[in-house]
Amino acid sequence: MIRRESDRLIVGGPVTLANVTQVLSEGLAQIENGARTVDLGEVTELDSSLVAALLAWMREARRHNTELGFINLPEGLTTIARLYGVDQLLPTGTAPR
Repeated sequence: MIRRESDRLIVGGPVTLANVTQVLSEGLAQIENGARTVDLGEVTELDSSLVAALLAWMREARRHNTELGFINLPEGLTTIARLYGVDQLLPTGTAPR
């Protein structure tokens, strides 16, 4: 589901309520170990639990006094984030330095 390339996490496959606990914990561990960018381009299925995981990952990064960026957000994710009013909270675009 998650693989690491340098300081980038690549999330692939489905991220839904059925597996978000595992995805969340894998991501938290990687962020604690220096991951700074989350690439969501390989996510194949999602629900609102992915939004919750991204916000939790951002909190973890802030706890470590670092920034976390997101790239290649699936359209469905941006739609859900917009519906919940949290789309402006997700830092997207280029990777943080």
